Amino acid sequence: MAALQYYDVILKPVITERSMSAMGEKKYTFLVHPEANKVQIKEAVEKMFDGAKVKKVNTMNYDGKVKRRGNIYGRTAKTKKAIVQLTAESKDIELFTGL
Repeated sequence: MAALQYYDVILKPVITERSMSAMGEKKYTFLVHPEANKVQIKEAVEKMFDGAKVKKVNTMNYDGKVKRRGNIYGRTAKTKKAIVQLTAESKDIELFTGL
């Protein structure tokens, strides 16, 4: 695969009750590209959001769910989720304010 650019790494934010409650601890949850590693995720967050300094990144890989249509079984696409924790002195991510 071609090299990932920083704007290709983060696909979309995850907006759930659990992820919104973690924002008080400066933890933000994103769906990321399945082949992105922690270093690429850290660089992407720091470049996309001004004033954000990443302390640590936790990632989770999810296999696709088994789906059935008639007699045919298949799987949905694999996904990867990243929880990014910011440092205490960094600015909040503006994307999540007001939600």
